[in-house]
Amino acid sequence: MVSLNENIRTLRKKLQLTQDEFAQKLGIKRSLVGAYEEGRAEPRAELLQKMAVIFGITIEALIGTDLTKTEPKIPPTFNRGKEVLVITVDHDRKDNIEFVPVKAAAGYLNGYADPEFVKELPRFHLPVLKHGTYRAFEIKGDSMLPLMPGSIIVGEYVEKLNEIKSGKTYILVTQHEGVVYKRVFNYLEENGKLFLVSDNRQYAPYQVDGEEVMEAWSAKAYISVQFPDAEVKPQASVEQLASVVLDLQKELFQLRSGKNLKK
Repeated sequence: MVSLNENIRTLRKKLQLTQDEFAQKLGIKRSLVGAYEEGRAEPRAELLQKMAVIFGITIEALIGTDLTKTEPKIPPTFNRGKEVLVITVDHDRKDNIEFVPVKAAAGYLNGYADPEFVKELPRFHLPVLKHGTYRAFEIKGDSMLPLMPGSIIVGEYVEKLNEIKSGKTYILVTQHEGVVYKRVFNYLEENGKLFLVSDNRQYAPYQVDGEEVMEAWSAKAYISVQFPDAEVKPQASVEQLASVVLDLQKELFQLRSGKNLKK
């Protein structure tokens, strides 16, 4: 049986923090830390999230795994050191789906790893989704028709970038492009890059370095108050888009080869 109080005590000691130092990081009294570690009280969801961030693990691992016998598994976040995915939970300790509207997208680039920022986001549940960690993002523009601007994409958290499947759609949180919803082609093993393609061929594909990606969410569902126009159809198949990406790669290779010859 998992003992939350033992997990808290074990991880605090692994970080070589006194109860007083740990309490200061949490913004609570030392006596509360003692109560949590002795099992006389149980921290609320917001405080559990803060603990998880300090320990460098997920909240699920903190409350659901016996960490006195095993090492905690830290989910990788690609290029942000030891920062972990921040989530909120309901009264039953089930993950919420936090919603990032367009107006909050710019702030999300700086606040995605900040528990205080994330807990202020709207949240909801979708019972049709299987167990997992999800987040919802509002999209803008018409680059992914027939999905209309203002549609909400619900994505499942991708722990490792190399798990991205070419041709599938993802929400990527990137340093320079911001929050984008694209069809992604994975060339990380070949050149460390992802190629991002719009279903609307009026938008040119482009590439991003894997190191620029802070979060990735695999699209699982969408919500929209607008029904797609029957006449609006995707302007390219996945096969055609893959061909575009390959052509783009060839052009880049030729450009690089030309520069090398000039040298």
